[in-house]
Amino acid sequence: MEESAVRARGVAKRYRAKEALRGVDLTVPTGSVFAVLGPNGAGKTTLIEILEGLRSRTSGSVDVLGVDPGTAPRRWRDRLGVVLQGNGDHRGWTVATVVSEFARYYSQPRDPGEVLCDVGLEEHSRARVEKLSGGLRRRLDIALGIIGRPELLFLDEPTTGFDPEIRRSFWKLIGRINAEGATVILTSHYLDEVEALADHVVVLTEGTVAASGKPDDIGLALHLPSRVTWRQADGDYSVETDRPDEFVKSLPDGVIADGSLSVRRPSLEDRYLALIGATDVNQ
Repeated sequence: MEESAVRARGVAKRYRAKEALRGVDLTVPTGSVFAVLGPNGAGKTTLIEILEGLRSRTSGSVDVLGVDPGTAPRRWRDRLGVVLQGNGDHRGWTVATVVSEFARYYSQPRDPGEVLCDVGLEEHSRARVEKLSGGLRRRLDIALGIIGRPELLFLDEPTTGFDPEIRRSFWKLIGRINAEGATVILTSHYLDEVEALADHVVVLTEGTVAASGKPDDIGLALHLPSRVTWRQADGDYSVETDRPDEFVKSLPDGVIADGSLSVRRPSLEDRYLALIGATDVNQ
């Protein structure tokens, strides 16, 4: 098995006078959940479409599952699953029919009935697609993305429109698909979703890579402060510090023993927002 499901070097994309991507380097380890983050206009969609073979690149090299997407044969696409923000109209078709028809495109598809259960559409299998609510339609998009048992699954904002409970159930589904061996490339505006699912992250700004690495490592160079709160006999205290571990050690023993001590470290969202803000200032 290849160590990298995706390898891109120096990828650029120009649209006349505009550069959507400027020398992007990217390595997606096989079996990982890899998140691509960035503000609107950062180049995320362009990059993902190049990896999917849906858009050409101006320059650079790309290898996806051992193949250049720009010249990939039809059988290569059989190894991919793509969850777009809308997978076509399918007006007049029932949910079950759409999933079954999509399954026919693949050599080793999942069982359509099981997929409908996985995404919570078993009770809506006879519903016509155009009658589905936005949330149910999104579940159908995910069903179509996973029906082919993909080696590489692209998820573009997969849980948009879901309530918190449903979102978490889909996190479990994505985790299970990943545990079965699929590599997952995820874009999401929900940073808690990225923290819950991803083991690698890349942040794009203005068509370039601003940061990449493990989620816990993103933005560490900015040295954002943690907030330490505790209670003493004379009142409650709160301090911001970029060295919380050292600060906690300096507190009286009784503070730690009474259970009032808490340390809030910067979340991925805190670090991401600071990172793209710092990048904007420096450009």
